[in-house]
Amino acid sequence: MIFKLIGKHQHYNWGGADFIPHLLALPEQDRKNEPYAEYWLGAHRSAPSLVEFERKWIPLDKLLDTTPELLGDENRKQFGDELPYLLKILDVKLPLSIQLHPTKQQAEKGFEKEEKLGIANNAPNRTYKDRNHKPEMMIALSDFWLLHGFKPLAEIHTSLEQHPSLQQLSEQITQQGLPKVYSAIMQADQAQLSQWLLPIIKQYQTDYQQNKLTLDQAEYWLLYTLEAMNIALDKLDAGLLCFFLFNIVHLKNGEGIYQGAGLPHAYLRGQNIELMAASDNVIRGGLTPKYVDIPALLNTIDYTEITPNIIPAYQASSDPDENLFLYSTPQATDFALQRLVFNQAQETPFITSSASIVLVMEGELLLNNEGNELYLKQGDAAFISAETSVTATGEQSGYAVVATLP
Repeated sequence: MIFKLIGKHQHYNWGGADFIPHLLALPEQDRKNEPYAEYWLGAHRSAPSLVEFERKWIPLDKLLDTTPELLGDENRKQFGDELPYLLKILDVKLPLSIQLHPTKQQAEKGFEKEEKLGIANNAPNRTYKDRNHKPEMMIALSDFWLLHGFKPLAEIHTSLEQHPSLQQLSEQITQQGLPKVYSAIMQADQAQLSQWLLPIIKQYQTDYQQNKLTLDQAEYWLLYTLEAMNIALDKLDAGLLCFFLFNIVHLKNGEGIYQGAGLPHAYLRGQNIELMAASDNVIRGGLTPKYVDIPALLNTIDYTEITPNIIPAYQASSDPDENLFLYSTPQATDFALQRLVFNQAQETPFITSSASIVLVMEGELLLNNEGNELYLKQGDAAFISAETSVTATGEQSGYAVVATLP
């Protein structure tokens, strides 16, 4: 079975104004005077998509509660009667908080602890919103910049030692190890943060203002984040030190990256497609006015030195009939992302082994299931139940993304 699907907007203050409304062709009169940060497609209980069922629009999670067989045997065996993934579009205008996500076991323990403490699920000091882990992948829709895991130790030393005010940190890492020093950084007082950061800010301020810094420099992102987030020099954030500790990654349009449990990361600028396990568990590590749970952060963070593994961009096949492309995320068990490329009048038959979500990114597409037709233009989405035979026909050349199980 195939169903029309409408997602939910999230109006976080770091979002842009135009990218998501333009992608979804939202009429000007229907747009809110708020940032459009994220567009969610899925059945997460906090913001489920609406699905058209028997000529009525109902939340997707409620439909799956009453007809869980739509998920398929494979899904129900592994994940119960829940859709295990969440598909998003993000427009990152301002830097997001440095964050990481728990393992499944950590999420279950943290959730139960906060439930027993009576912390409301929507309370600002609530860390664990559900019992699930949140591994995630993303595909860039523009030039995209992010922080991704700790740099190799030699690169951390090089980054710190070029600044006299940070050389002591480099020595401490050699003597005490990275975990102990990072813990001290995250718990440093304002006087110590000023001692570390103010000399660098003063030295590079003019170069930043004259556009002499490049986007692969930690100093650029330090100055940019101070400006973009309006951080006062007497209220410095420990997360600013992470530009000297974490990998600064530039993804070109179409490239992607995977981020597992415990890996610290932060989106800095750009637009992307994101696919993750269906969870809203975020442990923050700075650069945010929101709650930063230092004990949870230090208990969860992965200090492994990372050389970023970039997911290659889609490459057209020489065979015109090979138009389904799987993005490589071998670590993921909760989700897989495919790119369906179509030309006008081109037909692509496929059978869904598990429940899937299709989102048209460009062009127009007609889905047909045993005479039941669904027309999708750019920004439109569909939910397809498990074991459904579908023929996708290009009405206008373009591509869609398909979220499903591996």
